[in-house]
Amino acid sequence: MQRYPPLIDPYNRRIRSLRISVTQRCNLNCIYCHHEGELTPAHAHAENEITIATIGSLVRAATAHGVRKLKFTGGEPLMRDDFAEIISNVPRLDDISATTNGTLLEECAHDLADAGLNRVNISLDTLRPDLYQSITGHDMLDSVLDGVAAAVDAKLTPVKLNMVLLSGTNVDEIWDLADFARRSGDVILQIIELMKSEGGGSGSGSGSGGGGGDGDVDVGAIERTLRARASEIITRDMHRRKKYMINGAEVELVQPIDNSEFCAHCNRLRVTSDGKLKGCLLSNDGLVDISNASEEEMHALLERAVALRKPYYAAGASGM
Repeated sequence: MQRYPPLIDPYNRRIRSLRISVTQRCNLNCIYCHHEGELTPAHAHAENEITIATIGSLVRAATAHGVRKLKFTGGEPLMRDDFAEIISNVPRLDDISATTNGTLLEECAHDLADAGLNRVNISLDTLRPDLYQSITGHDMLDSVLDGVAAAVDAKLTPVKLNMVLLSGTNVDEIWDLADFARRSGDVILQIIELMKSEGGGSGSGSGSGGGGGDGDVDVGAIERTLRARASEIITRDMHRRKKYMINGAEVELVQPIDNSEFCAHCNRLRVTSDGKLKGCLLSNDGLVDISNASEEEMHALLERAVALRKPYYAAGASGM
């Protein structure tokens, strides 16, 4: 229950969600990984990771300010042996989710659900084993597909499949993945435009690698095709994002590039894997260290971090 004033930044954006990176370790090497906007994965060691106690104190404090949604990310969160304990140690919110590459999910999906996880986003850019290995550096597609099935069975739903569009690589698989989502149960396909992160790397990633992921996909053409094929189009409040209902499949198109709507309606505060509050994925200005803070100290640290927030895109600042 909210007991403290809401967290509202200088652009009148109220913080309602936390996105916490619990590790930079990962068992894949995806060509577009942006490391959640952290400057370098060089500190990707267990001894440098945010602790269970710090996460619990932060979330309890944030909840007192009205935060009601929580997403855990990495790296790969399931690389942490204590991930289920992390989930069980935070308050029950309206929505607790995690992003994962799915390779380790089959064995722990039910344990995570029992710990309090509500749903998962699973990275899946292709259904072709050779292309999956080219994108991720590993032959683990079957493990991901098993992870999707396990997540559905554990009711970590709706499962969202994150498909990053890579030019000349996987664009022709959109409809195959939409059909896979439809056949898999309570599964949604999210088609994600590749971003450019600070420092010149590609993002959703730190490098575009050999997959042709240079962000030059004609997303407008894809959107027009989705619109033409959809039997129903639903516009979400957040970012005005559209959901397309196509032959029993639910497909979302995520367009962060030069999209002032993302900035204008951003209600999320990020937390780095080494315990710093971060106002924006694409900026490392104004980091606030919380790694040794008590729960009572967290309130002032949250307020400081929110006061430092500013939109990444100048267009997003106007009219807010």
